[in-house]
Amino acid sequence: MGLTPAEIRHVPIARGFWGYGRGAVERLLDDVAESFEEVWRERADFADRIEHLESELQRHGELEALLRKTLVSAEAAAQEQRDGARREADRVVAEAHAEARRITFAATAERERLETDIRRLRELLRTALATVDEADGADEVAAA
Repeated sequence: MGLTPAEIRHVPIARGFWGYGRGAVERLLDDVAESFEEVWRERADFADRIEHLESELQRHGELEALLRKTLVSAEAAAQEQRDGARREADRVVAEAHAEARRITFAATAERERLETDIRRLRELLRTALATVDEADGADEVAAA
């Protein structure tokens, strides 16, 4: 039923010879008691609900803290991975540059060796041609 304080204050109670009418007062007291019991139950229900919500809030707070910690750990791990990848990339590039220098040095040395061989072979060919030319000239002189 639920009576408000204003309703309780303004309930008309009939007066009799010796004061208020007993029946009206008892009905009012019953109504007030029922209203009070209803409010008392609601209060207990609200107290239970508040307790439940507080425990949920605490659980969510703990979960939030765990998620924050996990996020910080994940960010740190990601940064560590990026740093590691960057270091690995730098190492690979340095090795590639070193290998490129080694290959360039080896190619230059091979080119110089081949140029030396070409000069030596040309000199041998010139000498051989000169020898052939001399032999042809001596044969011509001897035949004449």
